[in-house]
Amino acid sequence: MLKPIVIAAGGTGGHLFPAEAVADVLMQRGERVVLMTDQRSGAVQSSVFAGCERHVLDGAGLAGRSPARVVAGLRQLARGTGAARRVLATLDAAALVGFGGYPSVPPVMATLGLKSRPVVILHDQNAILGGANRVLAHFADHLATSFIKTEAVPRRIRTTLTGNPVRPAVVQLTGAPYAAPVDRIALLVLGGSLGARIFASLVPAALAGLPEALRRRIDLVMQCPEAEIAAARIVLDRSGIAHTLAPFFADVASRIAAAHLVIARAGGSTVAELAVIGRPALFIPLAINADQRHNADAIARRGGALRLDQAGLSPELLTRAIETLVAEPGRLAAMAAAAAACGIADGTRRLADLVQTCVAERVR
Repeated sequence: MLKPIVIAAGGTGGHLFPAEAVADVLMQRGERVVLMTDQRSGAVQSSVFAGCERHVLDGAGLAGRSPARVVAGLRQLARGTGAARRVLATLDAAALVGFGGYPSVPPVMATLGLKSRPVVILHDQNAILGGANRVLAHFADHLATSFIKTEAVPRRIRTTLTGNPVRPAVVQLTGAPYAAPVDRIALLVLGGSLGARIFASLVPAALAGLPEALRRRIDLVMQCPEAEIAAARIVLDRSGIAHTLAPFFADVASRIAAAHLVIARAGGSTVAELAVIGRPALFIPLAINADQRHNADAIARRGGALRLDQAGLSPELLTRAIETLVAEPGRLAAMAAAAAACGIADGTRRLADLVQTCVAERVR
């Protein structure tokens, strides 16, 4: 039987999508894929992994927990590691690919001491190595990075720049031509699961502070929690701003392509998608997430975005930032070009190639 490639991934969004994308490509290439994940993961319901052998392990995050919960979490991770070791001992896997976060910890640690150890590859979606990957990198054979410069990478580990896998709809819009605003200004606001509630009050208040002539030119599309839509709409209606509000947009790729300016968090997937399509951004990283600040800075340093910190950010400060940018169409066009220069559209192929190459090297 073909030696399997084990995918160790959990959570949702940023950690899960790259795992789904590369697993899908590997299966299309005839590889046997096995999933190891945790009980809270969206991977359990993933259609990509529906036909795969799946193993749900114990595990828990440790950051920000009380001492008692840290001890309980360590016990869960130990149980998960033991279960993963038993599974790996019978699988005789060719490779194990971890995608960061605590769901990757038990499978990677379980490879230590195996008689027939699989090649261990980690993927990190951010411009600074995540906490779990910083530990796991010391036990891995190869690290796939998403940014040209990724910080906190151990010196000894081999690295390959693969980029962050993006959705097919985004790939189809790679480098979509950017036309600077002339009359109407298309503004897209993407909050993300942990950011939309703050944006729902901050952005309408900031837009209300713009000069009336500028407000009349804006076409706003904003991700907004259902419970916040009514309040946001009141402010926008009073300000005379044309708007479309929804908790979720299925066609987000085409909406990014249609935007003159995007206001967003700076998760790895969001930054990657904006770069691939090539659109200027005002990034407001999640305050508790250092990864997002590094992601935003990676694009901002190359001229494709501006970073505004949530701490101390008032509607008035955001008003000034928006007004300054939309008043300079040429600057927006230059930012779009700079963002596009950072994009890696074939991240999924690159990552799948890397996995298969590492396996082939191990076999030789």
